[in-house]
Amino acid sequence: MSDLSRGRTLVQFVRFNLIGLLNTAIDVLGFALLTKLGVYYLLAQVLAYGAGMLNSLLLNSRFTFGAGRTAASHMPDIATSIRFVVWNAVVLGMSVLLLALLNEWLALEGLPAKAIVTVVSVGVNFYGSKRWVFARRGPEAGLSRREAD
Repeated sequence: MSDLSRGRTLVQFVRFNLIGLLNTAIDVLGFALLTKLGVYYLLAQVLAYGAGMLNSLLLNSRFTFGAGRTAASHMPDIATSIRFVVWNAVVLGMSVLLLALLNEWLALEGLPAKAIVTVVSVGVNFYGSKRWVFARRGPEAGLSRREAD
């Protein structure tokens, strides 16, 4: 990996995490509110995660990765949006399973369990977002795969 590529990845990781802080706030506050209102914790996880996910798609496609957007609207294109939904469904599934494992098998409940799930999800989500969801494709990529890494 070249110094330029390493620097670009570091900037992306910082932006991804800053946006992730906002996504996490949306997710955690939504989870806390929904569970306080009596919503079953796994359903609360899905709904809260979904709200953070929508925010993530819009902000990361524009400010972090800048790929897969239509020029006129700065909105993610259909292919990027589909990859985003698929990848986030995978991460959501992983987070629900981990949350259930922590809650049911290890008796770690509520926000402490949510904090562990969040930390694990961040690394997994960044890697998949960079390598698959927002990866530049085709001739418009401008760099070979090796140069982009």
